[in-house]
Amino acid sequence: MKQFVGTGVALITPFNEDLTVDVSALEQLVEFNITNGINYLVVLGTTAESATLTKEEKKLVMQTVSRVNAGRLPLVVGVGGNNTMALVQELQELDIMDYSAILSVSPAYNKPTQEGIYQHFKALAQAAPLPIILYNVPSRTGSNMLPATTLRLASDFKNIIGIKEANDSLEQVNALLQNKPEGFLIISGDDFTALRTTLDGGAGVISVLGQGLPAQFSMLIKLGLEGEKEAGMQLQDKLLPGMQLIFEEGNPAGIKVICSEQGIGSPNVRLPLVAATVQLQKKLVNFLEALEKVSA
Repeated sequence: MKQFVGTGVALITPFNEDLTVDVSALEQLVEFNITNGINYLVVLGTTAESATLTKEEKKLVMQTVSRVNAGRLPLVVGVGGNNTMALVQELQELDIMDYSAILSVSPAYNKPTQEGIYQHFKALAQAAPLPIILYNVPSRTGSNMLPATTLRLASDFKNIIGIKEANDSLEQVNALLQNKPEGFLIISGDDFTALRTTLDGGAGVISVLGQGLPAQFSMLIKLGLEGEKEAGMQLQDKLLPGMQLIFEEGNPAGIKVICSEQGIGSPNVRLPLVAATVQLQKKLVNFLEALEKVSA
């Protein structure tokens, strides 16, 4: 699964002023990332505001990304939720032509046991038409998929090929890295720990900030994969304020400002999320200006 080694980005869904999907901005975003060194694209994840997209809009987003990508990069689609039976049916009906893998988040709100999480992904693995990348994000789901559960799934199902680990515990990440089956991908789901995870043997990142600064973030992960710790840390220090700011008022409000400042889309988000405040927008503009100066 070398196609998922490096920098993937969890794409936003740009919206027009009337909050319809901004297809033109999405086209720009895909092209911007392809031409600036990103290795693969992830659609319909958390950052895409997939929870507030209709079934028709999700189809539009998938088709738009596929059309613009035109086979140039591997594509991953987010298919997750807390109703296992409904997800199994969705996987069986999903039009995934041109996509290479599924990203599926551990069930939120239900707070299943570790056995419940295992049985959930077992059902998905048996139904999935594509390889699955697990997604553990305890801050959103309310439960933590422990390394033992992840490793059990990795061992039992060959079509479960990796995990996007968005747990800020490096101890948990290291437990996965040290005990994973050969070829199983440990992908950082946290921009803050992406470099450290990669330096320690991880496969890279599925990033939020990366889509707004694709050249810089893909270089960060490239340095990590090559073991260039000092150069990587220097670049990480430059990007760190942006990593912090884009989550200051929730995701994806901050990254949509970054993209808007790059001429891609607007800061618009859908309720119950709200757009970044004027104060945060100013901070993000200042960050971009400072980054440009140190990069000159």
